[in-house]
Amino acid sequence: MPEVSDINQQLKFSPIRKLTPFALAATKKGIKIYHLNIGQPDIQSPEIFLKKIKEFDQKIVAYEKSDGNEALKQTLVKYYQNLQINLTSADMVVTQGGSEALQWAFSILFNPGDECLCYEPLYTNYLTFSRLAGVQIKSMVTPRTKGVIITNPNNPDGRVFSAEELEKIIKFCGEKDLFIIADETYREFIYSRIQTRSLLSYPEVSQLVVLTDSLSKRYSLCGARLGTLVSRNLKVMEMANKIAQARLSAAAIEQYAASFLDQVPSSYFANIREEYRQRRDGLVKELGRIPGVSFNQPDGAFYLIAKLPVKDSEAFCRFLLEDFSDKNETVMLAPAADFYLTAGKGKNEVRIAYVLNQKDLKRAVSLIGLGLKAYPEK
Repeated sequence: MPEVSDINQQLKFSPIRKLTPFALAATKKGIKIYHLNIGQPDIQSPEIFLKKIKEFDQKIVAYEKSDGNEALKQTLVKYYQNLQINLTSADMVVTQGGSEALQWAFSILFNPGDECLCYEPLYTNYLTFSRLAGVQIKSMVTPRTKGVIITNPNNPDGRVFSAEELEKIIKFCGEKDLFIIADETYREFIYSRIQTRSLLSYPEVSQLVVLTDSLSKRYSLCGARLGTLVSRNLKVMEMANKIAQARLSAAAIEQYAASFLDQVPSSYFANIREEYRQRRDGLVKELGRIPGVSFNQPDGAFYLIAKLPVKDSEAFCRFLLEDFSDKNETVMLAPAADFYLTAGKGKNEVRIAYVLNQKDLKRAVSLIGLGLKAYPEK
């Protein structure tokens, strides 16, 4: 029997989803699970999108253009114009979610053996996408460094890079001639007064920046699987179009419906931002009441990294699903070790996604506290 590829054997399961079999087993036993492990918002998707999905009346669901539905691309052009970023539809390719855009970025910008810098904690799937491209994610510059990836606001800890910090990164990358992958999926969700801006807005590195963007979290459209890869670098976009043609196209019906998202009022984002801010504040308040739990307050996105009074957070997360419940309820968290590059870091930490309504979130945090009291392996 031939072996599967060496690269794929090096991949790890996502800490966000790896405990799903235990969650399914708990559900089969009739236990209600509060999911704080995954960034699946409970915010209603825009009415216009749902309406247009229902109105789709073409007799054949045909292939879309490989680079994306032109009406959707023009909607995205207008979206970026509102951020004071001037683009043309040729500067972007519609992808099947931001994840596909990230995977493409690693394969386009790097050769096998190259290295990409990243702050930690980092979005764990960067490690999967980079390994598939034969690229190493590093925290320190070496002669093999060819680029950096910046997540702003950051997943998993909600950090927001200020404009001053971004300018230092821009200067560094300009001097070193390094590509910049800009993951700005959560740009709408900033709760502090930190002044920041898109990396696409710096003209001095316009040929170095590749933006990977997503509609999933911005419009609560995770299942629609729509994102974009954006760059003013013509060579990058040529490569992106080659890949796009090889994979044929992103979903046609979802692109059609998304082309009307320019009709979503600004109040939609203002209301969601305030809702998440209140959830963050409630989460911080309730977590602060649990003995031995420590964390930094996030300024953006909807994630928080918390240190627990346990030796192994993954074992604790399994305990919550396998051996613990209160009133037939429990909570699912994401162990944080795989969000770090440094070996040993995050061993006693979890990522919490505050994507539930405030009542459910409060109950979920109380279950964390009760679970810690009941946990035998301190």
